[in-house]
Amino acid sequence: MRWLAEVHVTLKPGIADPEGQTVAGGLRSLGFETVSQVRAGKLMRVAFEADDHAAADAAVSAMCGRLLANPVMETASWDLRADQEPEKEDM
Repeated sequence: MRWLAEVHVTLKPGIADPEGQTVAGGLRSLGFETVSQVRAGKLMRVAFEADDHAAADAAVSAMCGRLLANPVMETASWDLRADQEPEKEDM
């Protein structure tokens, strides 16, 4: 069965986020004075095969632990869904 995972990777609290600070400063300079903080992150969409939901969830967890996120500095969360139709290459 084909699965689609949207993996969200963000820095852990307390880890400096220079990209987020730059974006926050840029937003304030554009007139959005109420912006107090921005935390930057990554979104990755992964399509893969697994037998069932439990196996798919375990696979995404392993992917995050081994490559997609640095467990020392980042946290990963994901949304997982079954996909019955092949996705186009514009993923």
